Amino acid sequence: MNTTDAAKKIGVSPKTVQRWIKQLNLPMERNELGHYMFSDEDIALLKEVHNQIKQGVPMQQVIVKAKRKESAKNASGTVSNELLKKIADLEQMIYSKADDVVSYQLLVQRKEIEELTGRIETLERKIKELESKKNMPELQMSSIDKPRKKKAVYKTLLSSIFGL
Repeated sequence: MNTTDAAKKIGVSPKTVQRWIKQLNLPMERNELGHYMFSDEDIALLKEVHNQIKQGVPMQQVIVKAKRKESAKNASGTVSNELLKKIADLEQMIYSKADDVVSYQLLVQRKEIEELTGRIETLERKIKELESKKNMPELQMSSIDKPRKKKAVYKTLLSSIFGL
């Protein structure tokens, strides 16, 4: 039975039936075109909803008895299986993303280590150059200092002669 026929049996409009199904999340079967298909059990369920609303029960407080216990169990089992699959997929995506982040961090750290190693090598070369300059033979150092000493001696000698 289609929505229009069901609505006529209950005494409401087809839009009202559709609204109840959506608002109360009623598990109704659909045909290949997506139209609702109602059984006698579905009609009885909708009549219960209609009676409660006639008695003044707000839509949020309407109590719906579970129809077709087996199909409800199957539906909940399917939903839970789908949720478990989605959770597993999300966990896999998280692990994959975490692996990507760790790989990136390793690459960055490796680059930083290579830069620091280069700096250390440069500093070691400079230290060796400074040490080699420090350990120059005394002759070379004294020859650098002698012209200054000669100038100082001549200067004092000349100043004492000429009285400067």
